[in-house]
Amino acid sequence: MNGFLTALAVSFGVIFVAELGDKSQLMALTFATRFRPLPVLIGISAATAVVHLASVAIGAGIGAALPTGWIALVAGLAFLGFGAWTLRGDKLTEEEKRKAERTSRSAIIAVSVAFFLAELGDKTMLATITLATRYGWFGTWLGSTLGMVAADALAILVGRALGRRLPERTIRYGAAVLFAICGLWLILDAVGQLT
Repeated sequence: MNGFLTALAVSFGVIFVAELGDKSQLMALTFATRFRPLPVLIGISAATAVVHLASVAIGAGIGAALPTGWIALVAGLAFLGFGAWTLRGDKLTEEEKRKAERTSRSAIIAVSVAFFLAELGDKTMLATITLATRYGWFGTWLGSTLGMVAADALAILVGRALGRRLPERTIRYGAAVLFAICGLWLILDAVGQLT
């Protein structure tokens, strides 16, 4: 049990700190300006749990490498698309607004896919792989997942606060810029990995 608690505490701390100021936090903040907080948090949690489970599997013994350069490139292009889509803006009818408040499935899916792609090959994934080689897989998986979700929950709170105080047009342009920054960040990272 002591090894589990050590793995949990160390991986939580390392991943929480590594996530501060990371592109994933910017994504969480951006999504929180567009969607309700709970679906964003559920999407982040689901994607993080899957990516970190793969990370600990790799770190615990599989030893296979994912083609993270190409994945990062595709994710970067997707984020540039998200930015353009956000900049274009969407207009909801009153019926669509009521429907969006009732169902959050599309928000959960959008956030999950975006986070899954962004986290593959990211420093938190690599840190989780490294931690799993030293500590047990379950404690590392749980701690790293909770650490990342906690850090991104802070960004969600900031995003919601900004969403209440800023005009819709400012939020739309700001979100588009953040998506573009994330996309360019992923593309530059991918180019570095592929060269």
